[in-house]
Amino acid sequence: MNKDKRINCLKCKHFYVTWDTNNPRGCRYFGFKTRYIPSLAVYKSSGKRCKAFKLKK
Repeated sequence: MNKDKRINCLKCKHFYVTWDTNNPRGCRYFGFKTRYIPSLAVYKSSGKRCKAFKLKK
């Protein structure tokens, strides 16, 4: 994925930090926890950019 077009999950309203030390980041929209940035996990599994990004207010 192009660095210029990466989605910053830290600015997304669906992103959250978990208590799970093995999977400290999560996405409420897709309902998963991951060790990596969630948008990267979405890209790796689907080959497409995350379409659920919503900027936090």
